[in-house]
Amino acid sequence: MPTRRALVALAATAALPAAAAPLRAADDPDAALDALLRRHVLDHPDGVTRLRYAAWKGSAEDLAALDAWIAGAAARRPSAMPRDAAFAFWANLYNALTLKVVLDRYPVRSIRDIRSTGVPLDPKGWFGPWRTRLVTVEGRRMSLDDIEHETMRPTFRDPRVHYAVNCASIGCPNLWPRAWRAATLEAELDAAAAAFVNHPRGVTVLGDGRLRVSSIYAWFREDFGGSEAGVVAHLRRHAAPALAARLTERTAIAEDAYDWALNDAPPGG
Repeated sequence: MPTRRALVALAATAALPAAAAPLRAADDPDAALDALLRRHVLDHPDGVTRLRYAAWKGSAEDLAALDAWIAGAAARRPSAMPRDAAFAFWANLYNALTLKVVLDRYPVRSIRDIRSTGVPLDPKGWFGPWRTRLVTVEGRRMSLDDIEHETMRPTFRDPRVHYAVNCASIGCPNLWPRAWRAATLEAELDAAAAAFVNHPRGVTVLGDGRLRVSSIYAWFREDFGGSEAGVVAHLRRHAAPALAARLTERTAIAEDAYDWALNDAPPGG
């Protein structure tokens, strides 16, 4: 069961489509991204959203629409935006670029099968497309890593960055099925955090009471308080009551895990 906080957040987001309906596409630069996400993001019974990559790849119109949205976004000035608008801008751009990277190479089994180009090998041994420079924003040529690790994390200092950006993998927090927007950002980030934390890939209480958590909480522990106790406190903040109670009793993290398989819709999905 979702927390009261998450229910409030979800109620707030549920009202968004009706409130936004009167806007014309010319008034809403993210309307095209909304339409693409509505068409190709699928709910799944296991709680992990899937992407209709095959259908998207097969639609020249939708591929062109994604390219056009990215080009339009790159022409904006996030440095002049209020905080929430800038956060939404960067998260939307990251997600759109990730979708383009996967669609350009689809079919692939994992985003990690797509290697970065035009840069030296990653000294940490990471494989994936995150270091390829893909877009120019305000005169700066940027990669996905630049957007997430050099811009969003140090600028906003909000652990919910990790629930806003999606790396096209089963282990990742769900791709939000709409464009992020400043007006609803806080409520939707809380809803996204609750959805992940209360799913087994976010946190699982093992039989001995210890915890298995997403590797996100290990890779970026500094964003979640810098310690196991800080990670658990973060999880408890977004956990449903039953899980929150168990997290109060147990704070030792036994292991972490992450599934890099592509978040692809099943055939015909």
